[in-house]
Parts: sequence; structure tokens; C-alpha cells
Amino acid sequence: MKYKRILLKLSGESLGGDSNSGISDKVLGEYAAQITEIVREGCEVAVVVGGGNIFRGLSGTENGFDRVKGDQMGMLATVINSLALESAITRQGGKARVFTSIRMEPVGEYFNRDRVVDAMKSGCVAILSGGTGNPFFTTDTASALRAVETGADVLLKGTRVDGVYTADPEKNPGATRYENLTFSEAIDKRLRIMDSTAFTMCRDNGMPVIVFDMNSPGNLKKVVAGDKCGTLVTP
Repeated sequence: MKYKRILLKLSGESLGGDSNSGISDKVLGEYAAQITEIVREGCEVAVVVGGGNIFRGLSGTENGFDRVKGDQMGMLATVINSLALESAITRQGGKARVFTSIRMEPVGEYFNRDRVVDAMKSGCVAILSGGTGNPFFTTDTASALRAVETGADVLLKGTRVDGVYTADPEKNPGATRYENLTFSEAIDKRLRIMDSTAFTMCRDNGMPVIVFDMNSPGNLKKVVAGDKCGTLVTP
């Protein structure tokens, strides 16, 4: 196993399955199975789930929502997804705990870095919800922050495509995939991997990022083992 401790970022839209909304039991079960598998093999795992399948704060502002209130609604959406993932992991026979960036006991435990790391070391999946707890920050930024805070070896961004491409492969069949990139190259090429705040945090703290296809069963295990799967972005 190449990566002993990981931060896995999952998009809310991916949980929605083909509809991109709501929560797909099928997708949720597949994700939980992959996560449980690597934990049983000794990998320490923290997960950040987006909330776009339920509500996106930024999109909400375009429809008249106050940005702060919209982002707070988005934070609550991530908590709903996190609770669903916790239940799915438990059904797989694994252990999971939901931590929230804002106080929501008894829904979840208030985030504390040391308690999160202790949970990960004990074989429990730490699901980190609520983003950073502040408006104007995305769950990408929350993922970068938590990856650095918890001392993760790598930030894994699970998507519906198998890496970073020269263009959107779902719209441009001629797009080609990168196997390796540096943060500087990604910035120069204006590749949309993560938002700029998250990207800067990863670059400045030497946190590598791997973008891979989470929807193909077994891919998470391959990535953790160090197999070439997706696109590796390094400082």
C-alpha cells in the first residue's frame, strides 16, 4: 500500500447517480464498499462529501438567495450526504463517524483534528461534513484544508472521469488525458481540477492530488496501492 492515510473527496452530484440529484442507493453502496475494502487492508481514511446533489450555495445566489444563507444551506446538504455515507459504510460492516464543522450534536461530532486522527488510526472512517464551516469556501477547499490538517499522504478526488483531460471528455471526444501534472502546469493550462483556493493550499503545503474515476469498482484500491489510475498532480 503506497498511501497509508488518505483524504477522499467525493462530489455530491456523483451520489445522485445518473440523475445528478438526490441520493442513489446503488452509488452509495458501491462507494461504501470500496472505502470499507481499503480500510480493512489498513488504510486510514477521511472523506469529504459535497452537497451539490441537494443544494449548491453558489447556484442558489443566482436564484435570489443571499450568498451566506445559500452557503449555509450547502453546508447542511453535505451533512445529509455524510450521514447517508455513514449508514452505508455501517451496512457494509465497517465503522464510520460523522464530524461537522459547525456544532450539530447529536447529528455529528464537532470537528477536532486530534479526535479525527484517532478515529482514522482505529480503523474508523472519518466523514468530515459542513465544509470549512464558513461561507465563500467550497468543499474542494475544505478537502484541501482537512487533508493538510490530518497529515494525509494524498488528496484523492473521486470523479466520474478517469483523470484530468485537455478538455471536458464528456463534451469533447478528442480530449486527451494527462497521467502527470505539476500544479504550475495545471494553472498555466487553466485546467479546472479544483477551485483556486484549494489548489493553492495543496501546492503551498506539498499535498499531492490524484483525480480518478471513483465510479469504477476497484479503482480506489488501485489508487491507494500506487497503481497508475487517473492523473497525479504534484508540486
